[in-house]
Amino acid sequence: MSDPSRPRAPKIIAIANQKGGVGKTTTTINLGAALAEKGLRVLVVDLDPQGNSSTGLGIEPDDRQYTSYELLLDDVALEDAILATDQENLHLIPATVDLSSADIELVSNEKRSFLLHGALRQPEIEQFGFDYVLIDCPPSLNLLTVNAMVAAHSVLVPLQSEFFALEGLSQLMLTVREIRQSANPDLRIEGVLLTMYDARNNLSRQVEDDARDNLGDLVFSTVIPRNVRVSEAPSYAMSVLTYDSQSKGAAAYRELADELLRKDARLAA
Repeated sequence: MSDPSRPRAPKIIAIANQKGGVGKTTTTINLGAALAEKGLRVLVVDLDPQGNSSTGLGIEPDDRQYTSYELLLDDVALEDAILATDQENLHLIPATVDLSSADIELVSNEKRSFLLHGALRQPEIEQFGFDYVLIDCPPSLNLLTVNAMVAAHSVLVPLQSEFFALEGLSQLMLTVREIRQSANPDLRIEGVLLTMYDARNNLSRQVEDDARDNLGDLVFSTVIPRNVRVSEAPSYAMSVLTYDSQSKGAAAYRELADELLRKDARLAA
């Protein structure tokens, strides 16, 4: 029988889609904030060289002494790379543009696909008491994204509600299958999240119908609406839950957090 007083390893979710502008960073920040608001301890790992999750959570470039780059390539200790954010229970491993050269540097490393796994799946992570680790992946299926998927328990895929939304999803699913076969047999799809959804728009509804017809229960019931507050919040270095707690965007991310927690409770039962 497990000891309930003993810290447990967190659930690690890679938030990935090789298409840019689909809401990966927005989802990482706001899902993390919604989980933290519920009292869960959350670590966001910024694995995108643009560093938008870091900026969006209020961490200035000058404050990013140790980043995901050093975690992967310089053997920096996990505890040295973790920063607190302004929101209680929400922590961050930041990124800088240095990460843009990581792909080239990783190629010659024989453990190149397992470096993030080595950092996040070590027993020492239990001491921090994190419930969830959310990895914000870059907009490509490069070695950084592969590292995220090898380290993760599941992949959450934001899908913009626009024409050609499903195009490219098959390549992502193929990558997940390849990683299952070669490096992480337990990796699963957490779900596909429809983002920037406009219920008044026929195209949004058509994309939703196509996604649900093709992917069934893999598509989250929650959809994230196109909402100006969601778009504005990062420029104020806040999640939308802090920036405008009563907005439709904040409500949607709270609903997503609830759906994720219900799913995890079912799987644990």
